[in-house]
Amino acid sequence: MSAAPRNVVVIGHGMVGSRFAEEVVRRDPGGQRVRVTVVGAEPEPAYNRILMPELLSGRLEAEELRLPGGEAPAVTVRTATAATAIDARARRVSLSDGDALDYDELVLATGARATLLPVPGLAQEGGQPAPGVATLRDMADCRRVLSAARPGAPMVVLGGGLLGLETARALTERGARVSVVEPAPHVLPRQIDAAGGEILAAELANLGITCYTGQGAARWLSGYGMELEDGQVVAADAVVVTAGVRAETELARAAGIAVERGVLVDDTLSTADPRIHAIGDCAQHKDGGAGLVQPGWEQAAVLADLLTGTAPNARYSGGRTVARLKVEGVELTSLGDVHADDEAETITLADPPGGRYAKLSVRDDQVVGAILLGFPDAAATIAQLYDSYAPVPQDRLALLLGRSLPETTEQPASGGTGDAVVCYCNGVTRDQLDAAWRDGARTRDDLAATTRATTGCGGCVRDVNALVAAWSERDSGPNDLVEAARA
Repeated sequence: MSAAPRNVVVIGHGMVGSRFAEEVVRRDPGGQRVRVTVVGAEPEPAYNRILMPELLSGRLEAEELRLPGGEAPAVTVRTATAATAIDARARRVSLSDGDALDYDELVLATGARATLLPVPGLAQEGGQPAPGVATLRDMADCRRVLSAARPGAPMVVLGGGLLGLETARALTERGARVSVVEPAPHVLPRQIDAAGGEILAAELANLGITCYTGQGAARWLSGYGMELEDGQVVAADAVVVTAGVRAETELARAAGIAVERGVLVDDTLSTADPRIHAIGDCAQHKDGGAGLVQPGWEQAAVLADLLTGTAPNARYSGGRTVARLKVEGVELTSLGDVHADDEAETITLADPPGGRYAKLSVRDDQVVGAILLGFPDAAATIAQLYDSYAPVPQDRLALLLGRSLPETTEQPASGGTGDAVVCYCNGVTRDQLDAAWRDGARTRDDLAATTRATTGCGGCVRDVNALVAAWSERDSGPNDLVEAARA
């Protein structure tokens, strides 16, 4: 007589919580081992919040942000339902609708919430954003920002990180006049150095984005603008705050689970209570992982291995992440330690008139860090070398110039080699996309559902679109052209 499936409750139906459910289904499609219940406070189905700037710009519709997978007879999803308390001793979760769920294993995927900087005028007495102020963390935030993004309207984005710059560019595509305020000496202080930051700022200026760096915001003057620390006032009808998040740990803390910046977990993604686990932005692992989707998805896969019994020896040991700036008109990839100058062999290329900057740091013939602004071919190759710990060619300059790319006897339809990684968030290669195409996945959505490509940070959307266009043209025979003409 087979044992009944174990009950796994997931708190959080965001990108990592939904991914965990999908990973479980891949390992246990019939639900013989575990049954999963996912609860999420938002009313919407799981969606890719990283692509919200694409929604702001108008390049994507809300439906295109929805994440595939996770649907199965053994998975129950309850939207618009928040978890209100955890009773670790009874192994029970109380819900906002008055219901309660018993669990054998509990997974915290509560993510993080946007925070308002302690700048006078940004928040009301209750802590809610003041009039004209919005964050950008969920779909409700996105709708508020869209309502303020009128053509010709001046707007300020507070925070010059990846999300801040992507939001700023999206707003310019809506016709807004946008300024970015970043207290660090240059934008993207975690992903780029000062020399590259100067070139990037000039490129952003060409796109209509003015960057104020080296000083923070001093006061928000509703309906007037943002006063900076030097007394200058930047005109703005609205401000979007993209300058920080805080892990959602209140449920865990109230249940007596150890919390610092996030919920403390070990290499099995378990807390001090072995029945309670945490993944994604709410988790704090010794090797990091919060703040980017790729580590969260790697954690989801490890935990699915463990809870389904598929791989009892699975462990999470940190990941090697690659950050890409998704700004139309700018190609920027950053990886590893971009400030490794003193402890590594480093070569740089600067071309300010061309808007290009490259920096490569190598130690023991392996990539330890790189900045590639305006070098997309080199970025793809260097990211592969970094991800696979492969040796770097001796001619570093040729590598940066794209002259040391892997050779292939057959040129693919859109360039690049078959084993080249196209979607780094999900580790999807061109060969895997080609195989899915030949099996009948003929649109980007089909490829996403089959391979997961484009469902991560969105940096590969254009590459996948290019492959679809090239393969469609390549495979359009005479009959296809006749049918297309009739249609």
